[in-house]
Amino acid sequence: MAYPVIQIANELLRLAYEGVGELMTNLKLQKMLYYQQGFHLAYFGTPLFDEEIEAWMYGPVVPTMYHEFESYGRNGITPNEDIECDMDDEEWRLFCKVYDMYGKYSAEGLIELTHNESPWQNTPTGKGHVISHKAMKDFFLTRLN
Repeated sequence: MAYPVIQIANELLRLAYEGVGELMTNLKLQKMLYYQQGFHLAYFGTPLFDEEIEAWMYGPVVPTMYHEFESYGRNGITPNEDIECDMDDEEWRLFCKVYDMYGKYSAEGLIELTHNESPWQNTPTGKGHVISHKAMKDFFLTRLN
């Protein structure tokens, strides 16, 4: 089942805030959305959310979420207590594993990681250039344990 991307984004913001008291920046959020989508595609064969991910200069971006939080600039984003996501247990376990693996990286560290991965490398860079679900699924299948 695909969830509204704002719910997925808010869960990431909430995990960062509740876990280490950190407010996640928009730049980091974009990369975390990419990793969540990629692993969900590889593990379940379906997207976690329907919005497309584009290959921008600083890595993968979900344009709707980028614009939603653009006003924060380089500042951290506070999670919205009124937005909830009701994932099933198996999806939630994968979501938390992916968060644990990649949440420890800085935004700059995540940019470096994504720039060395085939889904971003093999997609022309710039607004409107979508990283395909197939490219993400194929790549993240190689990363599943």
